[in-house]
Amino acid sequence: MSSHADPYCLRSRLSWRLLSLQAALLVALVVVILGALCATGFVLVQRDEDRVIDVVQSALARDPAGGLTLRPTAELKALREETPDLWLLVRDRQGHSLSEGSAPAEFAGIGGALDQISQARLGWQLLEDDPRKPAARLKRIDTAAGNVQVITATQGKLSGAKAVFTTSLVLLGIALPGLLLMGTATFIATPMVVQRAFRGLDATADQARRIEIHQRGARLSVEQIPLEVVPLVAAVNDALARLDQGYARHKRFVADAAHELRTPIAILNTRLESLPSGPDKTRLIEDAARLATLAEQLLDIQRLDRCGHPFVPVDLVSVAQGVAADLAPLAIAAGYELSFDAPAARIDVLGDAAALERALTNLVQNAIQHGPRRGTIVIRVSRPASIEVTDEGAGIPADQRELIFEPFYRLTPLDRGAGLGLNMVHEIMLLHGGHVSVLDGPHGGACFRMTLPPLQQG
Repeated sequence: MSSHADPYCLRSRLSWRLLSLQAALLVALVVVILGALCATGFVLVQRDEDRVIDVVQSALARDPAGGLTLRPTAELKALREETPDLWLLVRDRQGHSLSEGSAPAEFAGIGGALDQISQARLGWQLLEDDPRKPAARLKRIDTAAGNVQVITATQGKLSGAKAVFTTSLVLLGIALPGLLLMGTATFIATPMVVQRAFRGLDATADQARRIEIHQRGARLSVEQIPLEVVPLVAAVNDALARLDQGYARHKRFVADAAHELRTPIAILNTRLESLPSGPDKTRLIEDAARLATLAEQLLDIQRLDRCGHPFVPVDLVSVAQGVAADLAPLAIAAGYELSFDAPAARIDVLGDAAALERALTNLVQNAIQHGPRRGTIVIRVSRPASIEVTDEGAGIPADQRELIFEPFYRLTPLDRGAGLGLNMVHEIMLLHGGHVSVLDGPHGGACFRMTLPPLQQG
């Protein structure tokens, strides 16, 4: 079982929780209203006048004297049993009338005044009048006794659970549309509100994505972000500050160690020069050169943070000539021939001359140290802006051509190199907006190519 919770969508979770809260509040409101109605005796009155009128229509007849009478039908008997307080008034156009039950005084004398009305509902308003006032239905119908006017109403309250159920249905009929409306508004508005509230957090996340390993002093902004997230951003900024401090201590240690090594290395080189010529002297000089290179590479780690801004025009041909002249004695002493191929005209790029010289030096020294101690090492400068270093060694396997630029990576475990040179070349090329690649040499071996953006002439 996983020990960590899966990520979740805050917008969706807020929407559902707000909707659930709204539904719970509406249900609670309905329950409170029902409780208040039950406590005050205010419940819906059952209005079943149409059924009464239908029963009267089928039971109404004329007596021998021409008056109105109700035949004792089964429906009428059942209605009287179900509704003890049943009342009704029947009146024809000839002035005959019939009544049953105790008609409310409000309706007892209005029949004649409403002869021209075919139907009407007489009663009270739900919210403004006294709910205990009686209500009635007036309707003119055709019967076996002729056309008559009927006024009736069933009085009395719904009892028990039926009253609560009926009232609940009415109230829910009012509440459910409101719930649907609020739910729709919630699902539309909540993501918009959350997105607006987290806009500053999105900007802070973009800042975090742009932080690079060589960027010191970078901090995340706490502006326009929710207060609940400020502690997290502050903790990240504290972590970045600690990383900066640790990185600075590390850089100081590396720089101090490299500087301390330079003096004994210089003394060692002086003493080696005084030795008589021979294979042992050559090997010791190469080892001392590798040691000096390692010290310079450690210093280059510190130099990379400071170089490159502002860049100035640099002639790649001049850089390559200087490196070829400096390393020719070392290459010849190791058994190689060093060839230089470049156009006569300048090839300018924007960059740091010392860094580019260091990158090319690393490539040439790498060819000298790891080659077969025979053949030719070629330094070639070509347009639009590239420098190649080609040797005649065993080459680089295709599956390792990306790995060799990682720090401290070696092709073989017994390799005497420190594994920093090619990584340094890669970092310098990135700093200049270029790249370094490995190809097969024309006569076997490897071809390292540094490609840079050419300087656009105005």
